[in-house]
Amino acid sequence: MNDTEPSLGRRLAALFIDWVIAAMAAALFFGVRYPPENIPQNLVITAIFVGQVAILTGLLGVSIGKRIMKLRVENPAGRPIGVPRALLRSLLLTLIIPALVMTDDKRGLHDLAAGSRVVRF
Repeated sequence: MNDTEPSLGRRLAALFIDWVIAAMAAALFFGVRYPPENIPQNLVITAIFVGQVAILTGLLGVSIGKRIMKLRVENPAGRPIGVPRALLRSLLLTLIIPALVMTDDKRGLHDLAAGSRVVRF
């Protein structure tokens, strides 16, 4: 692993931070309890997670969790991937399996589909 490839631990910590933020926003704005009591409450948390991660990652290259963990999502040119690709990436991330299946250079299937990579900064 080179110095720009983030560890799985960093990635999971960023994901956890983003999920906690989504759960807190769902509780604050929609009265969702944690753990969610039913499928609709779980879907609210998931929708907030996907929305905030897709918008922030697409426009800035970082979600709140990634910023805290010093990670960035970028296209091959080193720029943010844009909201449509970030939305695809975030939706695939919620399925979990695409994120766990990785190439030799630590790109998950969700990154391959979105044309992105995660790097440390």
